[in-house]
Amino acid sequence: MVAPTLLFYEVTNGLYQQQRNKVLSPETIWKSLELALDLPINLVNEANLHLRAREIAMQFNLPAAYDAHYLALAEWMKIDLWTADLRLINTLKPFKVKWVKGVE
Repeated sequence: MVAPTLLFYEVTNGLYQQQRNKVLSPETIWKSLELALDLPINLVNEANLHLRAREIAMQFNLPAAYDAHYLALAEWMKIDLWTADLRLINTLKPFKVKWVKGVE
């Protein structure tokens, strides 16, 4: 698996929000973060990804450039992007982006 370096910033923030909203306990959050950090994910920090992410965000009128980094990485590596983000999938549907796949 590969991901842009911002992956763990997003994971940490998402888990923190779950703790802050009292959805999950601090212990569960801690364990979840440890498990996430142990996953065999190659983090890619390629400067050109930021430039392409900006272009992609504008091209698809994304509300933020975060998701565009995942799109830029998949495009750069010529691989499919698998996501459970229905908002992203639905945003891209009119553009018929064939290399973005949904998981359930």
